[in-house]
Amino acid sequence: MENKDIYILGVSAFYHDSAAALIKNGQIVSAVQEERFSRVKNDCSFPIEAIKWILSDSHLGLSDIDHVVFYEKPFVKFERILATCIHFAPKGFGLFKKQVPTWLKEKIFQRKTIQNHFQDNFPESGWNKKLFFSEHHLSHCAAAFYPSPFEDAAILTIDGVGERVTTTVSIGRKGKIERLAELNFPHSFGLLYSAVTAFLGFKVNSGEYKVMGLAPYGSPIYSEKIKETLVDIRSDGSFRLRMKNFRFATEMRMFGSEFEKIFCTSAREPESNIEQIHMDIAASVQQVSDELFLMLVSYVKKLTKQSSLCLGGGVALNCASTGKVLESKIFDKVWVQPSAGDAGSALGAALAYYHIGLGRPRAVLKNYMPFLGPEFTLDQILADLDSCKAGYQVLSPDQVVQRAAQALADGKVLAWMQGRAEFSPRALGHRSILADPRVKDLKKTLNLKIKFRESFRPFAPAVLEEDASNWFDLPSPSPLMNFICKTRPEIRDVVPSVVHVDGTARVQTVSEEFNPDFYKLILKFKSLTNCPVLVNTSLNVRGEPMVLTPADAYRCFMNTRIDCLVIGNVYLEK
Repeated sequence: MENKDIYILGVSAFYHDSAAALIKNGQIVSAVQEERFSRVKNDCSFPIEAIKWILSDSHLGLSDIDHVVFYEKPFVKFERILATCIHFAPKGFGLFKKQVPTWLKEKIFQRKTIQNHFQDNFPESGWNKKLFFSEHHLSHCAAAFYPSPFEDAAILTIDGVGERVTTTVSIGRKGKIERLAELNFPHSFGLLYSAVTAFLGFKVNSGEYKVMGLAPYGSPIYSEKIKETLVDIRSDGSFRLRMKNFRFATEMRMFGSEFEKIFCTSAREPESNIEQIHMDIAASVQQVSDELFLMLVSYVKKLTKQSSLCLGGGVALNCASTGKVLESKIFDKVWVQPSAGDAGSALGAALAYYHIGLGRPRAVLKNYMPFLGPEFTLDQILADLDSCKAGYQVLSPDQVVQRAAQALADGKVLAWMQGRAEFSPRALGHRSILADPRVKDLKKTLNLKIKFRESFRPFAPAVLEEDASNWFDLPSPSPLMNFICKTRPEIRDVVPSVVHVDGTARVQTVSEEFNPDFYKLILKFKSLTNCPVLVNTSLNVRGEPMVLTPADAYRCFMNTRIDCLVIGNVYLEK
């Protein structure tokens, strides 16, 4: 009897960053966030458009899917909320009164809700497959370990909170994952950072990276006060939040008046001016986070005795801290899942079920690249542009690289859309805005006139892999843009637009093998300028997700001061 292909669909939804992912016989086929279709940033709705595209892309019907795996266990999360309300009674009654009716009405019956979504959208499929539920941090672990290049590795996952767990330490061996230690709610590294994010006037679950970008402008003068009043860091790398100063366990907010006393200032109103004290608070929480991260990693090393480390969970997207981990050399090799948050857990849930639930063996990937979303044929590109009444030129592949590189060398800002969309919150050269890093005032132009975002936000360099060590103090290639490192002092004045105020950069190394189109463009730019570096930021404006379709790219192009747009081999210029 012939072996049947096994298709598993992973799904994350209902909190933030909903996504869907498909694996076939343990191999990753496709993955995409719902926000790219809905155009709602961090969309939490059920990822039905993502699922429809995944099935269409693989020429499958829902009836061809063998297993659907949801990324967490809603009932266990509900138990945690009930337990929290009881533990913090009577303070927890307000939270109980607000959250429990919603859970009883909607969330506790998510199995039925998910089944209804499938039945409503695929009525002809006769879908009656079993629906499985992974555990939140197991999904993070699986997303971090299975796509990594390691046969065996330590795994550290850190986020706000899953069902109950906020931090885990595990070992991945071939296809198995063994959990060795965990930390439970309310003690959460992620919620500490999110509480300060909220105090600084940024949105929780999406504004944390703004705090990370703001930190280098300040001095960490409140670090000791944070450790005295907000978090108790212990010598073994564990920690406890001092809950009397937080409100998230008893109310629908992160902090109360205690924070104002600790920092001797009122909470910043969203969109108001950023003052030095806000920069200092950001610098302080980042320094504490770096310290905590390093202590945790040291503990993981001692506990697992492994030489390689995989990082997952939303806190793993803090590139400043992961850069410190890489620099510390506590582990010989460090790999971070580029979609480390809840979106990536759709992929992790599917992989966990295949390798653990079904007991199937794992083939180690040489180099996972997250180009897993939609791509478009020339006919589709032209149809979209014609519907927008756009003027364009269709060029050969060599011509489009030449024109684009010359435009960049001439100081123009270029939107670059190639191949399959990134399954990542960071653009890696498939949905990017690019520019010449040698231009001194470029940061201001990009932030205020193109991205429409805060002026303090830094921009990342994309550099040819073979040239990276001459420009950046990076111990190994970083194709997924997951680490912040120091720049060489002698090049800081050469490429000022990719060097942050503290002399660091979040580097993406680009190789011909794994990112050929982007590599050719940077190589041509180097031949024109003797500079192997480009500014690389995501192709979107503030408040919107990265573009997905040619029509999305054209709208972004026309509504900003971007000078040129390349989609495949199609060239547009204002």
